[in-house]
Amino acid sequence: MRALVIDDSAVIRTVLTRILTKLGFEVVQAAHGKEALECLRGGPLPAIALVDWNMPEMNGYEFIRSVRQSSEWRDLPLMMVTTETEMEQVVKALAAGANEYLMKPFTPEMVEEKLQLLGIRGG
Repeated sequence: MRALVIDDSAVIRTVLTRILTKLGFEVVQAAHGKEALECLRGGPLPAIALVDWNMPEMNGYEFIRSVRQSSEWRDLPLMMVTTETEMEQVVKALAAGANEYLMKPFTPEMVEEKLQLLGIRGG
């Protein structure tokens, strides 16, 4: 099972990759939304995308809106993983099509719990 990790921080990408690999996922990384869209176009479709909010070139909110406008990717589960803790931002992300929202800093258990809520298990 594949997961796509989208974050401009190499450290956060590495941390999430370690967590997801231990859970049985093959992980693909992208540094921003535009790179993530290229990953999606290159297929195969991941089981989940973990998306940071604040990134250069294309932020997480713009990425989610782009994904939800595509009939090909409309059903891709999306989890925001971000420091944005204001309720207004959470509501905005969920309204745009995010399926879950995880606040930084997070623990491996928190990531696993959110994946379980979405019904997603690694390989």
